[in-house]
Amino acid sequence: MLVSRPAVILGSSFTYGVLADLQLRSVIVQTRWGPACLHQSELGWVLFRHGPEHWLPHQIPFRAQAAALATAGCDRLLVTSSVGVLDSSLPLFSPLLVRDLVMLENRLPDGSICSMYPVPSAGQGHLVLEEGLFSRQLNGELNLYADRALPEVVFAFVPGPRTKTSHENRLLSLSGIQVNSMSLGPEVVLANELEIPTAGLVVGHKYSGGPDRHSEIHASLNSARQALEPLILRFLRERGPAPAFANRIHRF
Repeated sequence: MLVSRPAVILGSSFTYGVLADLQLRSVIVQTRWGPACLHQSELGWVLFRHGPEHWLPHQIPFRAQAAALATAGCDRLLVTSSVGVLDSSLPLFSPLLVRDLVMLENRLPDGSICSMYPVPSAGQGHLVLEEGLFSRQLNGELNLYADRALPEVVFAFVPGPRTKTSHENRLLSLSGIQVNSMSLGPEVVLANELEIPTAGLVVGHKYSGGPDRHSEIHASLNSARQALEPLILRFLRERGPAPAFANRIHRF
């Protein structure tokens, strides 16, 4: 186990191995689910979920990455994502706090259960949500770092790799879901099973159902990165005491 540090998970809007001017050193962590690459800085850990070759969402080794964070001593986690926005009242390119998560089936993209315990194993148990998947303390800190109360949203994990149909978008919207992406959900669930307090911070880079022209996507992801990066750096630099894990694992 390495020294306890905060960690942040970054997605498509960030270039692999680069976060602002931080000096990042890659560290390969071996886990029972295979190796995972973390990047270490003097401030904490950075995980680029898509890897150096940009895995598609269903190719991401979610369990290996979660286990690597736990092995590295992660004591608080910020999971970020560039998202599609279903609620037209929400602005694009502005940070949003995730208040709640919807996964219509608690499964990883490969179809297996979204759990660190897919087969009987030592330490297994039920994740019992008492506070919820998102740490209130970390959400409060992110509001302080933003110098304002960030809008809170309900997020849906939609595994992909294809985009959604118009009727799928409509169904999600009618269910009260405001934003969605092909990541974040599994990472938050697995981190909670590993008893890591977690927050979700997202930025809308398009309205769901709009055109996905290649050139526009690249420009919008760059704008999303610019909106996320200052809060990510403050999360790493200005962290308070590590929050207590406020859910519990019920073991028989």
